[in-house]
Amino acid sequence: MRLQVGCAMWSHRPWQGRFVAHPLPAGERLRAYASWCDAVEGNTTFYATPTRDTVASWAEQTDPDFRFVLKLPKPITHEHRLTGGDQELRAFLDAMEPLGPRAHALWLQLPGSFGPGDVGVLADFLRRLPAAHRYAVEVRHRAFFDDQYAIRALETVLGDADAEWVPFDTVMFFQNPPTSDAERDAWVKKPRMPRRSLALTDRPIIRYLGRDSVEQTVAGWRFWVDTVTGWLREGRSPTVFIHTPDNAEAPELCRRFHDEVRARVPELAPLPEPLPVARAEQPTLF
Repeated sequence: MRLQVGCAMWSHRPWQGRFVAHPLPAGERLRAYASWCDAVEGNTTFYATPTRDTVASWAEQTDPDFRFVLKLPKPITHEHRLTGGDQELRAFLDAMEPLGPRAHALWLQLPGSFGPGDVGVLADFLRRLPAAHRYAVEVRHRAFFDDQYAIRALETVLGDADAEWVPFDTVMFFQNPPTSDAERDAWVKKPRMPRRSLALTDRPIIRYLGRDSVEQTVAGWRFWVDTVTGWLREGRSPTVFIHTPDNAEAPELCRRFHDEVRARVPELAPLPEPLPVARAEQPTLF
């Protein structure tokens, strides 16, 4: 039984000097982040596959039980729509190998146009993937949330592959109009889908989007505190990613979420102690 929490990235300018030291070499930023959170979304791999050496440096900065949920590259999921991209897939899998057990799941975020008629394509693709990894799928077509036939078809395909369905919960975010530039940007970019909370495997993955307001973000995750508590008591080991439009408070919010669940499940192991943030030296006259 384990709950791990994380952010959408491990380096973010508003965190510098607050949650992590500043200045901090690029090769130390993940290590500093990993003292706050024990999981991270690998969103950058959607845009470009890093070198093996780069990925090896990620492994060196994290403990073996740190969790990466790594997004498959865009050419595979969006351009080839799972019907090609074998070269890109081989390059991606080879690059991720140094992570070893840290590669918690490889994540297929599918485009909104990928609908019920494409479920067979997804099934074929999942069957071709190496069994050495576990997989997670995020869909954004409305039918997968409204149409019971489409829902059952997708759940069957994912169940056959022992793959998880990743919900992106934006319900609370869209309850009120945006009040900041970051919220206005998220308002036009983030998907509006009903909340889904059925775990298909023993390692469910949640993505939750709050608001820039800490109070609203915390109020909106009460549902997930209840759900995650139940999963833990069932023996599952969930991973929860906390997003806000500006992500300025995300590391602290992750720890707060973990603390709220741990208050209900005291046997849950605590998060690591964050590394101290050294204050910048002040200039003197002497």
